[in-house]
Amino acid sequence: MLPVLDEIAARQFGVFTSAQALAAGHSRDEVRTLLRTGAWSRRRRGVYCAGDVAARAAGDPRLAHLLDVAAVLVALPRRPAVSHASAAAVHGLLVPRRGLTEVRLTDPYNWRVGRGYRVSQGGLPARAVADWGPFSVTAVARTLVDCAREWELVDAVVALDDALHRGLTDPLLLREAVAGARHWEGSARAARAVRLADGRAESPLESAGRVQIVTSGLPVPELQVELWDDEGFIGRVDGWYDDAAVALEFDGAVKYLDPRGGRSPGEVLWQEKRREDRMRAAGARPVRIAKADLGAPWSGVRGRLRTLLLTPYVGPRGFRVVRRPGLTG
Repeated sequence: MLPVLDEIAARQFGVFTSAQALAAGHSRDEVRTLLRTGAWSRRRRGVYCAGDVAARAAGDPRLAHLLDVAAVLVALPRRPAVSHASAAAVHGLLVPRRGLTEVRLTDPYNWRVGRGYRVSQGGLPARAVADWGPFSVTAVARTLVDCAREWELVDAVVALDDALHRGLTDPLLLREAVAGARHWEGSARAARAVRLADGRAESPLESAGRVQIVTSGLPVPELQVELWDDEGFIGRVDGWYDDAAVALEFDGAVKYLDPRGGRSPGEVLWQEKRREDRMRAAGARPVRIAKADLGAPWSGVRGRLRTLLLTPYVGPRGFRVVRRPGLTG
C-alpha cells in the first residue's frame, strides 16, 4: 500500500475506497492484483482494507463490526452518526452477542436501509454526539438509551451498570438522554432500564441477577454492602436485605476455576466457606446465586428468597452494616 493510502486508511480505522486508492497512485490493475492475492480484502463494494487487518478482524467480532461501520460510512454520500449497538461497540460498551448483526446509524433528516446497515431518523443535538476520527458517534449516554429502547431489559441493565461502574457516563446524563427520547418508540423500556441501573454492580452476573430478582416480584436489594463483626471486616456482599439480614452472593465459576492472586481453587473455596461461616455466626443469612440459577431453577431460588424476606430477622445481630454511596441511574 502506498504511504498516502496507508495514512488515509489509518484515519478511517483501516478502510479505504477504490477512488481513494486510485487517487493515491494505485492503478486499476494493481487494485485487482492486490485483491486477488489477498494483500487487500474487500469489506463491501468499492471499499477495502489491508489483508492483515481483515485477518485480525476475523477473530475479533467487535473489530470486524467496526471495520464494517467504517466501510459503510465511507461509502455513503452523507455521513450519519454511528448509533445504537454500533456506537456501543465504538465506545467499548457491553453488547449482547446478537447485538452486532448490522451497522446502525442515525441521521437527523433521513432514514434508509441498505446491505448490512440501517439508518434511523432521529434528532442529534450537539450534546448527544461525539467525534470518532473523521466520523460522528452518539455519546455514551445517548447510545445506552438508544440500545435500551431495543434490547431486552437484562442486556440493557448489564450495559448500563458496566458503563456507570467504569465512569463512562453518569446518572444525570442518562436521565437527560431518557428525557430526550421520551416520544420515541421504546422510550418507556429505556426509562425502566435506567431506573434499575446501578454502578455499584461489579459483574454482568450481578446485574442479570438483580434484574431477575426485580422482574420476579421481589424487592431491589442494596448493593455492595460491607459486613463487620467484633473481630473486624467480614466481607462485602453483592446484595443485602436489611430487615431479613439476607446477604446475596452472585457466584461465578471463574472465581474458583481461575482464582486471582496466585491462590489455588481449593484455597479460594476454603476461604469462601470460612467467610460464610463467620457471616452466619454473626447473624446474617447468605444466599448464593449462580448463573445457572437464573434459568429454569429460578422458581426454587425465588421461593427460598421470598420465604426469607417474609421472615424478618429477630435474633441478635452480631454484625454492623457499612453502606457505599450509589451510582444509580
